[in-house]
Amino acid sequence: MALTEPTATDRIDLTIGGMTCASCAMRIEKRLNKLDGVTASVNYATEKARVDASGPIDPALLIAEVEKAGYTAQLPQPAQVDVPEVDDDPSRPLLTRLLVAIVLTVPVIAMAMVPALQFTNWQWLSLTLAAPVVVWGALPFHIAAWTNLRHGAATMDTLISVGTLAAFGWSLYALFWGTAGEPGMKHPFELTISRMDGSGNIYFEAAAGVTTFILAGRYFEARSKRRAGSALRALLALGAKEVSVVRDGVEVRIPTEDLRVGDTFVVRPGEKIATDGVIEDGTSAVDASMVTGESVPAEVVAGDDVVGGTVNTSGRLTVRATRVGAETQLAQMARMVEDAQSGKAQAQRLADSISGIFVPIVIALSVGTLGFWLGTGEGASAAFTAAVAVLIIACPCALGLATPTALMVGTGRGAQLGILIKGPEVLESTRTIDTVVLDKTGTVTSGRMTLHDVIVAAGEDRAEVLRIAGALEDASEHPIARAIADAARKSGSLPAVEGFSNTEGLGVQGVVEGRAVVVGREAFLADWSQHLTTDLVGPKADAEAQGRTPVVIGWDGAVRGVLVVADTIKDSSAEAVRQIRQLGLRPVLLTGDNERAARSVAAAVGIDEVHAEVRPGDKVDVIRRLQAEGRTVAMVGDGVNDAAALAQSDLGLAMGTGTDAAMEAADLTLVRGDLLAVPDAIRLSRRTLGTIKGNLFWAFAYNVVGIPLAAAGLLNPMLAGAAMAFSSVFVVSNSLRLRRFTTLNSAGAS
Repeated sequence: MALTEPTATDRIDLTIGGMTCASCAMRIEKRLNKLDGVTASVNYATEKARVDASGPIDPALLIAEVEKAGYTAQLPQPAQVDVPEVDDDPSRPLLTRLLVAIVLTVPVIAMAMVPALQFTNWQWLSLTLAAPVVVWGALPFHIAAWTNLRHGAATMDTLISVGTLAAFGWSLYALFWGTAGEPGMKHPFELTISRMDGSGNIYFEAAAGVTTFILAGRYFEARSKRRAGSALRALLALGAKEVSVVRDGVEVRIPTEDLRVGDTFVVRPGEKIATDGVIEDGTSAVDASMVTGESVPAEVVAGDDVVGGTVNTSGRLTVRATRVGAETQLAQMARMVEDAQSGKAQAQRLADSISGIFVPIVIALSVGTLGFWLGTGEGASAAFTAAVAVLIIACPCALGLATPTALMVGTGRGAQLGILIKGPEVLESTRTIDTVVLDKTGTVTSGRMTLHDVIVAAGEDRAEVLRIAGALEDASEHPIARAIADAARKSGSLPAVEGFSNTEGLGVQGVVEGRAVVVGREAFLADWSQHLTTDLVGPKADAEAQGRTPVVIGWDGAVRGVLVVADTIKDSSAEAVRQIRQLGLRPVLLTGDNERAARSVAAAVGIDEVHAEVRPGDKVDVIRRLQAEGRTVAMVGDGVNDAAALAQSDLGLAMGTGTDAAMEAADLTLVRGDLLAVPDAIRLSRRTLGTIKGNLFWAFAYNVVGIPLAAAGLLNPMLAGAAMAFSSVFVVSNSLRLRRFTTLNSAGAS
């Protein structure tokens, strides 16, 4: 990519080209980190470099450093929600090499392993078939090895190239200058060391077999890396391609990227909503499953917010765009997923360090193995076999793939379920937390006041009391008033109000259908000489004991009833708390509400520990106090007043239905406004971390066991190559199992 007028900045992402193994990533990272004030992290699986600088830095300088190391780098293309229909598959050239190599290698291996197939001069046919495999099939390894050698470095490609060329070169020597080229030569297939004349042995099957097995490993690795990133590509592809914009009263069809904030556009049934906005007209149900993971379409009306990429299932909607392009929720989700995949877990940094010093050590071990067996009097062939096997078996590709592939799949699957993980360090945090602090309003409860009950005095009609109260409250914007008015409107239209007035903090009054109506606190009605009847005193006290808000209504000098309003507990909250407990975590309720209301909600969902009447600024102190008690705390919140507490906690989880400030401060964002996403997020994070650790264990164990066996001459180089390729495929396949992660509520235990 031509770089024109590079801009200086303190954080830069680069797309890296030419990397073939984890050692390549380590080399680039080391080179970039030598620059003053630069901290770089290079991810082999995502082929991205993230560079943080203590001050502004020119991207051209970073690109030049990468190129000096023998690789390519470019600034990524601007973020777009829309993606091309056709996406080139980088694994296709590898597949071509692999198929050709398989066709040529199979007969070479068959002749080497089955003496009955070794006809007169079979060895010359082996040379003819093996040469294209070793020279052309392994060309990417040779080029990479040569490039690294010119820069004074060695990578896993160096091991592969040196090993296959050594086996091929030895075989040429044996054919042309030794006894292996004589007609009638037989070559038994052996796995163990035995005394023999090295000049009579050829290793075409090892050179071609190793090349083919490693090509197969690289191909499946490339395919798996592509599949691992498919969730992110699917997320980016969700956006609508075109949109019907209303211009001067006329609908005009334009590309989505031409949409601007403030534009009004139409969404018909079955169409995707083009961008984030607010509904100006129409009612419908919106399927947000691909963005939130919530399978049930949500009913929406005028005034409701909608997210770009979701599907309008029924009615016609007119929407005003509030965010476009890279600012939409969909684009931000994709960016968070990509950021998470670009990071490195603590365990991976150790693996990278090992990979960086591993290659020189392996080459030294190989030379030492050759010298040892020659020194003990074994034949040159046996010594050479063991040395080449050490080179091949030791390639730590699996170490480089262990974390990135699991992280890619885990974060991608999380995005599909509406769980956004900010980075790999978050996974480490989920393992240690023992306490989950839940903010009440908007997290455990819906955050919206709802009418729960209408209790009427003797002789009064419930529907009439609600109708009159709703009419008066409809003139007010208070949340409690809105709850009463909305409930009353469900039964029909509301009468007009005359002489409406509001007494702040106490109540409202006005004339409805000739009645002088007063609605508000008990004390407010008492000022109008309207007192509770004996049959209303008990129910009002019960409502207050449950933490609910009783509103008294009276007209024409008498109290007619009590309307009970409360913040509604989300249907899923009790089940979510139960699942949190099943994970071995202790739930805690945190709220600014009064003690009675808090205790009532806590009892309803199964929480024992409650911190009530906590002012917004004091939520951080509660988190600190719990941490001082030795607890590792996760905080779940949704409001601006939760942002500081989310940042203070060991693991912050923000409800995606909340504010941008809360989401910015959190480690995990739960796009669904459903508390069940909390245990799902913790389970997914723990599963991903467990997969990373399992991958690293098997990658280390494989090398620890394999190298001594190869050095002892117990592994043929061809089998060593197959085992090395298998280890990478195993690690990637193990990571791909995370794609099958499901929530407990959609498919039982996962």
